[in-house]
Amino acid sequence: MSNKKADLILHPIRLRILQAFIGDRPLSPRQLCEILPDVPQATLYRHFNKLAQAGILKVVAERSVRGTVEKFYRLQEHKLEFSAQELAALSREDHQRYFTAFIATLLTEFEQYLQREEIDLAQDGVGYRQIALHLNKAELEQLTQALNEALKPFLDKKPTKKRQRFLLSSILMPGD
Repeated sequence: MSNKKADLILHPIRLRILQAFIGDRPLSPRQLCEILPDVPQATLYRHFNKLAQAGILKVVAERSVRGTVEKFYRLQEHKLEFSAQELAALSREDHQRYFTAFIATLLTEFEQYLQREEIDLAQDGVGYRQIALHLNKAELEQLTQALNEALKPFLDKKPTKKRQRFLLSSILMPGD
């Protein structure tokens, strides 16, 4: 991964924009402004346009609204994937910056949840914790495969009025 690609994707505001698209839902820039009301509109459009120009967001539909065309975009998830070689090419400082941007985005999402009129962590399915696992390399691969298999049936669920959108974030790293 070039630093340019990583810098494009892992900018804090652009990460929030990308998170809004997770779940294969098409959005217009206007809808994005409603989802991220704390980001000034000009700033949001500037970062949105960078992602669209890079092909990470793609126009999937258009409709006429009062004499203008409203475009709807969808996330091109394959453009976000990084190879092991691309990741290895980054410096430790790069990884620190990118991880910090990722964590800052998680903090912003959680803060937005806490700002809701009413919250009930148990009822809303909210939780966070860290556990320690003692695994050899084969067991780590088995865990990764099992997690991927467990998530597969849920990844293709389309939004409906009865389905609430949830964000699942995971971080796996060796501990001392």
